[in-house]
Amino acid sequence: MNAVDIAPLPFCDGIVYGEGPRWHGGRLWFTDGLAGRVYSADENGLLEVEAEAERASGLGWLADGTLVVSALFAARIYHIDAQGRIAATYDVGELAWSTNDLLIAADGRAYVDLYQATEDGLVGAIGLLEPCGNVRVVASGLAVPNGLGLLPDGSTLVVSETQGSRLLAFPAAPDGSLGPPRVFADLGSERHPDGLCVDAEGAVWVGCYSTGEFLRVLDGGAVTHRVPIEKGWAVAPALGGSDGRTLYLVVDDTTEEDLLRGQSTGWILQARVDVPGAGSP
Repeated sequence: MNAVDIAPLPFCDGIVYGEGPRWHGGRLWFTDGLAGRVYSADENGLLEVEAEAERASGLGWLADGTLVVSALFAARIYHIDAQGRIAATYDVGELAWSTNDLLIAADGRAYVDLYQATEDGLVGAIGLLEPCGNVRVVASGLAVPNGLGLLPDGSTLVVSETQGSRLLAFPAAPDGSLGPPRVFADLGSERHPDGLCVDAEGAVWVGCYSTGEFLRVLDGGAVTHRVPIEKGWAVAPALGGSDGRTLYLVVDDTTEEDLLRGQSTGWILQARVDVPGAGSP
């Protein structure tokens, strides 16, 4: 199958390092960790600061509307109230050196990336996050888990394994526990998947930061569509808009060294697609 290339259009800019895009409440929400902010944008790209949270990365919402934000380069999870104030901060340093992406499903199940630094580099796990802030490990031994999303049936968690160059699919039980994974898609050694989102047909849109492209990938690995970008890292996609068919694409122009130094320039692109989002993440 030959992938169909889609040319993106501008959406918004003026951010430092964008991450964690989510369509919520008729707006695109995302984090800017290096600026310590959570933003939302309307469909015209007009930005509003929703909250300030140091090193903000992943986003999700509890049933009562509480905004939950995970950190990058810190093992912290924030609860933020409706006024944008941090109501609680949870330290998960006993489990991780850093958290990263975060997924909260409609039924309350919540997952978060957990990273540990070793002599051989980062190793990763997935934690099950309770509304009270407690976390327990439900998958381990991963080559840096990253983007998280549930397939439309709600019983499969898809995870970007960044250093494994693949997407993994975990059977997910109603209580949040995960079974042994299978390979959803092997993307090849040159591609390193980052953030992802799921569409209504069960395909996954994923950013491959190292190759500067966003891919729509089917279960089994076939790539149906591709959005190449001119420069920067292809970090994370989200499906949203009034009909769910606008693909928002977070791009950050940096390097691993500059990112650790806090240097980056970010922006968000957009493209129209045929298949709407499935609401995950």
